Parts: sequence; C-alpha cells; structure tokens
Amino acid sequence: MSPTSSTPTSPASPTYDDFTAGFRGAVLRAGDGGFDEARVVFNGRTADTPPALIARCADEDDVAAALRYASARDLPIAVRGGGHGADGYAMPGGALVLDLSGMREITVDPQTRTVRAQAGVVLGELDAAAQEHGLVVPSGTVTTTGIAGLTLGGGIGHLMRRFGATVDNLTGCEMITVDGRKVRADAKENPDLFWALRGGGGNFGVVTAFEYRAHLMGPGVVSGQIFYPGDQAAAVLSKLHAFMADAPRELGLGTTLTVALPLPGLPEETHGKPILILIPCYTGPVQNAEDIIGRLSTLGAPVVNTVGPTTWLKTNSMLDAIVPYGHRTAVRGGYLATLSEAVVGTLIERLADVPDTPGTMSTINVWSLGGAISEDVNEDDMAFSRTGASWLWECAPVWTERDQDARFDAWADATTSALRPYTLPNAYTNLTEDQGEAWRRGVFGSEAKYRRLAEVKAVWDPRNLLRHNKNIAPATGE
Repeated sequence: MSPTSSTPTSPASPTYDDFTAGFRGAVLRAGDGGFDEARVVFNGRTADTPPALIARCADEDDVAAALRYASARDLPIAVRGGGHGADGYAMPGGALVLDLSGMREITVDPQTRTVRAQAGVVLGELDAAAQEHGLVVPSGTVTTTGIAGLTLGGGIGHLMRRFGATVDNLTGCEMITVDGRKVRADAKENPDLFWALRGGGGNFGVVTAFEYRAHLMGPGVVSGQIFYPGDQAAAVLSKLHAFMADAPRELGLGTTLTVALPLPGLPEETHGKPILILIPCYTGPVQNAEDIIGRLSTLGAPVVNTVGPTTWLKTNSMLDAIVPYGHRTAVRGGYLATLSEAVVGTLIERLADVPDTPGTMSTINVWSLGGAISEDVNEDDMAFSRTGASWLWECAPVWTERDQDARFDAWADATTSALRPYTLPNAYTNLTEDQGEAWRRGVFGSEAKYRRLAEVKAVWDPRNLLRHNKNIAPATGE
C-alpha cells in the first residue's frame, strides 16, 4: 500500500499558477530552488510523486490566506507540520501543500506550567524549551517528530504511564478554519471542536498553535536499553504483562524485536540474529531505580545493559538513530489487551520472516500502556481512544530502494493479518498507516464517537477540503 497511491501526479495535475495574493511566505514548485529539500518528509515514498505546490507559511495570516484560496476554488489541501506522519499525507503527489514547518515559536510560563508551541515545532525543540524550566510536556519518542500531527492523533511516549497522552495535557488550540477564520478551541470555547481535535487528526481545520499543561520533571532520569538474544525473547516478553501490571507509573517501557546490526557494544555473536531490546525510562525517586530496573533486567539474561542515570533530553532522543527520516517505510500497528502466549508467539514468528536488507533496521515495537494514559481519562472525554488497551504493537519496516516496496508491504500486511485476531478495533492512529474506511470507523472506540466526529467535521469542513489524512467524511444528516 503506497501512502501516495491515492494522489498520483499526472499531466492534468493543477499548477495553482494564481496562488500569490495575500501570501507572504515562500511558494515553491518543481524546478524552484529548495523545492526538493522542502518536500522531504519522514516516509521517503513520497519522493516518487512530488506535490504541485508547497506554500511555506510565515505566520497564521499566511495559513488563513492559503485556506481562503483553497476554499474559494473548492480545492483539497494537504498540511505539513513536522512531516513525520506514517502515511506521507503531508506531501501527497500533485497536491497543494500548506507547509507550517517555519512556524516554530515556543513560549513557556513556569509560573502556571503552561507551554504554547506553534505547529511547526518538533519534539526536540519542545523538550529543550520546557526543560530550561524543569518542565516536560508528555509527547513522543523521536526528536524530529512534529508536535502537530503527534498531538492531533493522541500522542504517546515514555511519559504516558506517568502523565498521560499528549492530548490528555492539551488545554487549548488556535485554529484556522477552511474558509480562513481564526478560532480558538478549548474546554469553554468551541468545546465540541476541542473534543474532536484531541485524537481526530487534521480533519477539522489547520491548528497553528497548541497550549499544553506541563509537569515538573528532570533533568535527571534513569533510562537506557537492555538487550537479550533472540532465544530469550519469548520468555522475557511472556513475563512483561504481569511485571508492568504491578510497576509504578513512573516506569515507562518500550520493547523492540529486530535483527541486530553490527553496532558497537553488541557481542559479535548477536550480529545478524534476532534480538529483543527493552527500553525502560524511570522518572521516579532515584533511590528506587536500582530495584525496579534490576527486577526488569533479570526477567532474562541480558547480553548488554546500558540503563543508568542520564538526562531527559538524552532519553527522549535515544531512538532517533533507529527511526531514519526520509527512508521508505510501511508502518502498521494496533492495540493489544495482553501479551498472551499466542501474541508473543506471533510476534516472534513475524520477526523471523522480516525481509533481509543490509544496513537497515526493521522493527516490531511493543509499548506498555496502563497508568495515567489508561486510568485517568474517561474514554468519551475526547476523540482519542485507549479503552481496553494494555499494549500497543507497531511493525516498522525500513528500506531504501523502490523496487523493494512489494516485499516490505507484503511483510507488513502479513504481520497485520497474523496479529488481527488479538488486535482491538480501536487504535492509536499515528503509529499505523491508514487501513481503510471500516478500520477508521472503529479506531475511535465506538460508533457513537465516530458519528460525533463526522458531525463535527460537517460543521467545520463540510466539503472535506482537508482530506489528505485518515479521513472522516462529513455527516450528511441522513
């Protein structure tokens, strides 16, 4: 499944030659200096079909001008924030792209512990700005991820068990409507829109700024990676559900199944063979860390254990190296109620079948939920669903050559099929490509929530101009 297959370039693609009035930022088309650099996003498959035009917004007035242009002509518009979306919807072939990546202002109020960030900000910048005041905003795990897509889809990461999802800490949004009006959405102003923006993605308007509730934490945390050889993977994974059920909220845990690259520090006998990596992040009292991490590591016999005292900024960038920006990928994922024997066996089987591509690191990742993200917010309080989920799985193949697409797509699809009997109908939409209309109707947890989203869509984007996304069709009133 190509993320750009629904919007191919053709001789009939529009050129938007009259896109100039009222726009102050750079406007880029094929052949212009900087165009090729501007269209690079996380999923490198978008390189196959360039957009027709990239409008790089200087400010929210540019966003409004671009949306008025599109609305007057009934044109669909794609939106690029950090460009990290799995589907590549930020840069579809032949599209008119609204690029917010230059809008990077961050304001931190340490007295009220609030953070305001514009839509072009990426996680590394958000973390750094908040940590200057000893604060954190719960977010994702890769510094190049944009806050806009992450937040609008829900937002999970190392801190979700302690502080909840990103949307659980979102207090307000500044948004430009499809007809170019500036509005605010929060608990009191446009509350239905605010409900929808917390998990419903970019379906309703273009959010230009986000306001978050921050938490005191850092700079010191305990984190790292614990490596087990593949023959221990099933035994260790089978013990994790019980372990995390009793673990404190201050312990976040990711796990990765992959084929070991010849990395410094990894024993040579593991190179090219399956391995399991536990990725704990403990943010509680440091005197408790040794016991908790010690009990976790002795679920097996590690070959390498790098866990120790470090900083939050180092912790939340340690996965950058295994999530390369601009490579080809085919991400799939979903929620799990438990890590049963059948689930663990399926994960091990799917890793054994991953296509072998030297120099790249395809992974199957499993994240522990629970704690704040599972217990502190009612399911119907916002669009983002997490009901029934204790774990989240994600298969993330990575490769570089277009002629390998079919192999890796087939592996990702087969992995999805193999895990389908255990995967819940609701989902975290950011860590998977779009799996079709029936899937989209289930990812928000109930038919009633989906209907409410469709009704909100009909109010704010009745012509579905914002359709380059995991799209929610406007309710028709029938």
